[in-house]
Amino acid sequence: MGAGVLALFPCRPAQDVRVVALAGSPLTMNLQSCQAAGATFALSVTDAQDPARVAATLDALRVAAAGNLGGTPVVAAAAAVSGMTPNPLAQRVRVDGRFPDGTQVRQELLFFVKGTVVYQATVLGARVDASAVDTFFEGLKLAV
Repeated sequence: MGAGVLALFPCRPAQDVRVVALAGSPLTMNLQSCQAAGATFALSVTDAQDPARVAATLDALRVAAAGNLGGTPVVAAAAAVSGMTPNPLAQRVRVDGRFPDGTQVRQELLFFVKGTVVYQATVLGARVDASAVDTFFEGLKLAV
């Protein structure tokens, strides 16, 4: 991905780059995603560009993820990615919600940081296999 992270996807990811408004500022987000076993696996990377903006960027990503599904984020655990910068908002989060067509969906998210770079790993689907989520999240490696 070129952002100091290695991700082992269960499928071949497509790449996209977009500018998104996060915490009141436009930021460039690099995104890789693919679909496997009825779920979407994704990793987004954005540089908050200022250490003082990292927490607000993490919070904005969490709010957006929950809001897109009309769900409430539930913290499952602290994030544990080797080489990450400690941050109280670096967490594993679950959101149960619905797609616009009313279909129930679960989103498993992992937010973590290295310096000013903010990462969001996501597994999203009507049925999300817990072992696939664990494998995807545990396979994330940051460059040292």
